[in-house]
Amino acid sequence: MKAVLTIDQGTTSSRAIIFDQHMQVIAQAQEEFTQHFPKSGWVEHDAEEIWQTVVRTCQQAIAAAGASVDIVAIGITNQRETTLVWDKTTSQCIYPAIVWQDRRTSEFCQQLKQDGHEQLVQDTTGLLLDPYFSGTKVHWILDQVDGAREQAEAGQLAFGTIDSYLIWRLTNGQRHVTDATNASRTLLFDINSNRWSNAMCQLMQVPNSMLPEVLDCAADFGSTELFGKSLPILGVAGDQQAATIGQACFTPGMMKSTYGTGCFALLNTGNQRIHSSNRMLSTIAYRLNGETTYALEGSIFIAGAVVQWLRDGLKIIDSASQSGELALQADAEQRLILVPAFTGLGAPYWNPECRGAIFGLSRNSGPAEFAKAALESVAYQTRDLLQAMQADCPELTASTRLRVDGGMSQSDWTMQHLANQLNASVDRPMNIESTAYGAAWLAGQAAGIYPPMQDFAQQWQIDHTFVPHWTKQQAEDYYQGWLQAIKATLSMTDPNS
Repeated sequence: MKAVLTIDQGTTSSRAIIFDQHMQVIAQAQEEFTQHFPKSGWVEHDAEEIWQTVVRTCQQAIAAAGASVDIVAIGITNQRETTLVWDKTTSQCIYPAIVWQDRRTSEFCQQLKQDGHEQLVQDTTGLLLDPYFSGTKVHWILDQVDGAREQAEAGQLAFGTIDSYLIWRLTNGQRHVTDATNASRTLLFDINSNRWSNAMCQLMQVPNSMLPEVLDCAADFGSTELFGKSLPILGVAGDQQAATIGQACFTPGMMKSTYGTGCFALLNTGNQRIHSSNRMLSTIAYRLNGETTYALEGSIFIAGAVVQWLRDGLKIIDSASQSGELALQADAEQRLILVPAFTGLGAPYWNPECRGAIFGLSRNSGPAEFAKAALESVAYQTRDLLQAMQADCPELTASTRLRVDGGMSQSDWTMQHLANQLNASVDRPMNIESTAYGAAWLAGQAAGIYPPMQDFAQQWQIDHTFVPHWTKQQAEDYYQGWLQAIKATLSMTDPNS
């Protein structure tokens, strides 16, 4: 039986999933790794620990699949923007991986804004000047690690996002490559011309010699000998773009939202890049056969992570699955609003200094009300994104149906509240593992065992459609409370908000 091995390297865990020739999961393994928070607003990962979890989970999944399974290709999907710099000779990182959630470069971003660079950055990269993206993280590493800038100028160091680093290690340093989707998240890539931007590299003071070669999402990324035979790596996409592919959002106007650690909504805009006037991101959805498809993206930093906070911080639930059950027990008369700005606010506010707040507390507020407020915050933030996209391109969003995936989409309570708040239908697919599914398809169709795009799109199936139960006015009443809470939260860091 022919199969594809997919590496899904996420923010909190690494997974290996094997899909058979019918794109059904036949084996998988998962391993969490350590989150490091050395200072307030800083988030780091140990690159070697990530590498070891990837190798182990792949070995475990292959063993579970059995000897009768013939793996013909590897697909990779990864947490985006997380930044690594390593020595080309030793393959060892010179500093821990700086995670996409990390806020340490906020002052540098602010300085670049004050110097008048943000419009050029947005025009070139589709992104905004925010610590979220890779470019300022590379700049920080080169400035803060002794001798790093000199080594970089001498061509001794390589930069990459997680996909690039994994491919380097899998190919034993033979390939320094990435794909167009991950490149488009670095602040260094010109998404108009599909090449690295000299102007952005100069602005971030990143030598061109550090940069990987940029390939299509389905391409020859090299091969690895680590798992018993030579296996080609044929598909790569950043996690949110891989989910867009896995959700078969191949037509302009189709939109998906993935609820993992954060929440990321992508709207397919076809071969035309949309220049957002509402602080959305223009990005590459995928690049296949040399043709680029663009997307508008809204990024929420805290989604599933707010449920982890209920579990690990407040300790009011034992597992994520309990959050919806607890929310059902909440007092309907209380209207707590949680702004989960634990690592700043993403789109459309883009405030890295902002921190979380909760409003409407009373003596009767307890675990159930906190759980309800936490889950509601995801719906409010998604509405923020949808309204901004509707303002940017009303013709593409006139009849929005949202396709959802990720761990949080398993919560019926959360998805129903999302439909209520958006006043739109929310479609949950049979396969909510859209990220790994998309990466598998990229590799499998390149290997010739999976169907072409149109046939693949026809295989997509709905598990459940959530339709709005509220009137528009009910949704608006709740949403206005959210906007007031946002304004109050922002005022703590910006008196003019």
